[in-house]
Amino acid sequence: MDSRKRSAASSNSPSLVFWSSSFPRQPARVLIVEALPPRWSETRTVLCDALDNFLSLASSLDGPCRIPLLSLYAVSRQRECLLPFVQVRGNFARLHSCVEELRSIPSEGCIRGAAAGADLLRQAVLDSLQQFKQYIRHTSAGSQAGSNISVEVTLVTSQPGRSIVHQLEMGLKDADLVSLKRLLVVQIYSTGDWCQDALSPEPAAPSETEDSLMLGTEVDLQQVENTVFAIETVFKAWLQEQGGDREHLHLLLPSPMDSLIPVCVKCDMQERMISPALIPLTPNLGVKTESIRDFLPGTKGSANQSPAPQTLKVIKVLRADGVCESVLYGLPLVIRPTTCWQLDWDEMENNQNLFHALCHTLRSRDLFLLLQVEPAQKSAAGASGVYSHYILQPSPSLSLLLKPVVSRELLLPCSQLVSAQDPAHQAMQTIQSCLTQLDEGFVLNPLSLSSNLYQHLRSRGLLSQPRYPYRSSSSTLLSPVFYKKVILSLKFKLQNYSRQLGMNSKVRATVAPLPSTSAASSSSSLGPPPSKASRPALNFLSSSGSSRAPTRQEGNDDDDNSVLIQ
Repeated sequence: MDSRKRSAASSNSPSLVFWSSSFPRQPARVLIVEALPPRWSETRTVLCDALDNFLSLASSLDGPCRIPLLSLYAVSRQRECLLPFVQVRGNFARLHSCVEELRSIPSEGCIRGAAAGADLLRQAVLDSLQQFKQYIRHTSAGSQAGSNISVEVTLVTSQPGRSIVHQLEMGLKDADLVSLKRLLVVQIYSTGDWCQDALSPEPAAPSETEDSLMLGTEVDLQQVENTVFAIETVFKAWLQEQGGDREHLHLLLPSPMDSLIPVCVKCDMQERMISPALIPLTPNLGVKTESIRDFLPGTKGSANQSPAPQTLKVIKVLRADGVCESVLYGLPLVIRPTTCWQLDWDEMENNQNLFHALCHTLRSRDLFLLLQVEPAQKSAAGASGVYSHYILQPSPSLSLLLKPVVSRELLLPCSQLVSAQDPAHQAMQTIQSCLTQLDEGFVLNPLSLSSNLYQHLRSRGLLSQPRYPYRSSSSTLLSPVFYKKVILSLKFKLQNYSRQLGMNSKVRATVAPLPSTSAASSSSSLGPPPSKASRPALNFLSSSGSSRAPTRQEGNDDDDNSVLIQ
């Protein structure tokens, strides 16, 4: 009960507890590559290809910095620092040249003994730690790396992994390893090497190994196959958050029947993929599914021009139970048969029947379709462009659901924990009692979910608007009396301007009124107008078919604006 009270007390904090978005706990990275013959000839190409692929991705990522510093050592005839500590982001040219230098290390030469090779690896670890201390102490980037007070060393070897771990533990037990957070030994093996290493005896007893471990330092062994993807997975683990000081989120459950204290389950989160939004080639990766305009290919014409249809090629049929939701990302789009008015009725009816048959077949057989979008144009560097992939999922209605699928390059390592044992009996009773307190629904109805978004946007919009739109030179709000005086002054000037404009621009009527004595006298009193060019007289047809030409006043012969109809 006391432990549950402590859990409930800690659940008073927000349910989701995230680290800062700048990844402050990411350690600096040191990669030590063993390039000793004869195994280097077998692993050189695979290792360099995987490292080059990874660095091209890591150096192009936007967002928070995931690898603050990277250094590379090579151990061949001698230990050599190929790359001192540098920043990874935007530095691919230098990183690529370092990989090519690693690739150029010859694979032929004299074969050193296991003890000599292990001693070179130990010296490389110590050199990297010393270099890290000097970098933090003397460079201008020390303030930036102030939060990264630790470094993680990854050692890649082809020798038996257990033997290397034991020799490193024995050789480093008296060294200053305060800044070393973790030492990872990665053994690259083939099928034959795996069988031999699995049958080899342990190099040290458990008690001796425990005595040789350094306080606060982890020495781990990871065995990977000699393939590009397997080695890429080791490097991509660097991109994941290396926290561990505190849990990521609290999952609050209702209190069980026999207690008033809610149950708090503390969890950690792990990224399954690199978001394509962090890649500069985002449009080609198909991440923009927020609207139809984002999905369709862009046009070079005017903005009002309709974009061309996007072409998705079906490349494979998948079983529905073989698709993992963790590899899907982005917002789904609903696909329906077209109702474009430019299609004739026969074509539209045929298309409707094909779409109906496709939906029915996928739904009845429980199938998905894997689609591929080819790049519209090749890149400037001569590459073939970037492909994007989608899953087409059937629905009970006459529609399909389109979801983007992550590609191999953006997948991150994810270890799925599988337990062969049943949960503890007391924990099962607690969880089941908590779940019985919740309402059970048969259908997820989004209309029953409210996020309070409208109220938040209204309050935010009202608070962001200033009370008075203009400010004085002293950055203080002007009084309403000042605005009233300005409006009255502008109104007075506008009235005077209108009065002057009316006096100087009077326009006479184009058709004179009916003849009368008062009209004639008033017309003669105006005086002769300025001379103008004469124009033809107007003819008006009477109802009897006869016509009479209108005559002009004798005193206004030159005035074409004073026509009298007799």
